[in-house]
Amino acid sequence: MTDAAALPGQPRGGVLSGPATARAVNVLAPNPSAMTLDGTNTWILSEPDSDLAVVVDPGPLDDGHLRHVVATAEQAGKRVALTLLTHGHPDHAAGAARFAELTGTRVRALDPALRLGDEGLAAGDVITTGGLELKVVPTPGHTADSLCFHLPADRAVLTGDTILGRGTTVVAHPDGRLGDYLDSLRRLRSLTVDDGVHTVLPGHGPVLEDAQGAVEYYLAHRAHRLAQVETAVEDGYRTPGQVVAHVYADVDRSLWPAAELSVRAQLDYLEEHGLI
Repeated sequence: MTDAAALPGQPRGGVLSGPATARAVNVLAPNPSAMTLDGTNTWILSEPDSDLAVVVDPGPLDDGHLRHVVATAEQAGKRVALTLLTHGHPDHAAGAARFAELTGTRVRALDPALRLGDEGLAAGDVITTGGLELKVVPTPGHTADSLCFHLPADRAVLTGDTILGRGTTVVAHPDGRLGDYLDSLRRLRSLTVDDGVHTVLPGHGPVLEDAQGAVEYYLAHRAHRLAQVETAVEDGYRTPGQVVAHVYADVDRSLWPAAELSVRAQLDYLEEHGLI
């Protein structure tokens, strides 16, 4: 068995649902798959002495899950006062409108189409609810509307799909762009270096105890894959499907459609930079 401390980001072992930091509790959605790992992590955030909570990514449209999130907050003496989205993919956001009905909350997101209420989210926004402080960090790349949330009091960052608790994420071409994604990873690295962030609360998979190690691993992985794709094109593999079959031969074939999205994003990046 591999020691978790030796894995990228030092993933925390044990049950995924439950308290993760002093201010963050995870409720795991029942939607496991090859793409969602164990399921979507729905995060309940609150100050320990507050009766108000913020929920990040209600998850899929699963009434049982959404009610479980509300019940978990209520059992802790909290009322959900605000709903936030890291991005608009259905496994994170499809349940947001129903969750808003159950809780009477607004839904704030970068994409106006996902919002319920007048307020959106933008770079530099600071959210304060019941004494809780969250800073909005723009992290486009996985999707154009991807955001992370910096939780300074816990030295943590909620990363949605920008960094996962296990494996690596997809740059979802054409909405996602590799150049943006690399910039976002560097932005997250600065949080670990300059702001002392050490914990990653991801959208899927276990909590990571070494945020800087996780970011460095992602940057190295992207550089390695990009070099492989560039070499594959030079060797005559021209179409995204051909590149995937060559470069991702060691990856489960069920993941090849997602890998093709990333390859398309990588090909665009190489063309934009005059490398192919």
